[in-house]
Amino acid sequence: MTLVGTPRRADVVVVGGGVMGSATAWSLARRGVDVVLLEQFGPGHDLGASHGRARVYRSSYAEPHHQALVAEGRRLWAELEDETGRCVLHPGAGIATAAPAGQARLREVATAMQRAGVEHEWLTPAEAAERWPGLRFPGPVLHEPHTAGRVDADAAVAALQEAAAAHGAVVGHHRRVTAVLPDGDGVRVRQAAGADVRARAAVVTAGAWTPALLGPAFPVPPLRVTEEQPAHFRPVSADLVWPSFTADPDPAEGWPAGVYGLDSPGDGVKVGFHGAGAECTPDTRDRRPDPARLARLREYVRRWLPGLDPDSAEPVSCTYTSTPTGEFVLDRVGPVVVGAGFSGHGFKSAPAVGRVLTDLALGQPGVPALALAAHAVPARGAS
Repeated sequence: MTLVGTPRRADVVVVGGGVMGSATAWSLARRGVDVVLLEQFGPGHDLGASHGRARVYRSSYAEPHHQALVAEGRRLWAELEDETGRCVLHPGAGIATAAPAGQARLREVATAMQRAGVEHEWLTPAEAAERWPGLRFPGPVLHEPHTAGRVDADAAVAALQEAAAAHGAVVGHHRRVTAVLPDGDGVRVRQAAGADVRARAAVVTAGAWTPALLGPAFPVPPLRVTEEQPAHFRPVSADLVWPSFTADPDPAEGWPAGVYGLDSPGDGVKVGFHGAGAECTPDTRDRRPDPARLARLREYVRRWLPGLDPDSAEPVSCTYTSTPTGEFVLDRVGPVVVGAGFSGHGFKSAPAVGRVLTDLALGQPGVPALALAAHAVPARGAS
């Protein structure tokens, strides 16, 4: 629900209505908190990092905290679907593979999945190619048959905002926030148009706009904003089945980063390099395809994804906001909570991240040690 006006006071104000802010508003509202969600753009916009039909859902992480977040996220996505009647999570097969240089890391992932009780199996490249002839594989393939698939990003954000409003949240679009300021023992959230909103706490989930909004006063790790350029490719046959997949190709071949991909209904198969984009600012990026990056992605498709037409590429523009380690920022300083740096691998866990940010905003004990200040080991993979 989008309201023309916004209240002058609330318990918590959430700044940024992408998937993380929307998940936080839902989590807060479910607990009976008086929450206002402010989003600078209109519903369903494509100007940030929470748009489109396809985000990879997977459990292939070596870090226990990410295993926990993904599992919690799976449960909460199901609860969201029950509340709204919308289909958000589309289960399917997921696979991960790596060239020899990355296979030790892949074995660490399998060990973490085993400890977390996630069903998986190893396939040889030949076995995997028989199941999914649209792909080639540089090494052994880690297959998770039941805990992977696709999250519909557009449907997810819409469902989270709908559910938050149903629990009493005020959801305001076209509400650009220019500052989050101390105000006694709380905060004052300044809007470009409209009155300030005062609250006991603010949660900032502004994606690529976070560094400019917070300024140097808030001690978070450096946040690097890049413009990423995945693309949709047309399958050469409608009979091919596409799992969600990640791959760490041979760095000696000069690939800029790891690769991810998945079926995106109506668009083709989405394929991209993870975190290989040029630095940008979100308000000045031109969104025009970079010919050199597109040519490299098409070459990867030509060599490793024979089931796709490399000449059919339709580039997509989105932003990444990343920390030096690739970990999340989930932190509180005074009355301001920040969720940032989700680096192309946070969407799948968004409802669980919203729960953590809710705990931080309410000052509740027991926020897990994963309240990652982005100083831990990197989390590999994408989407």
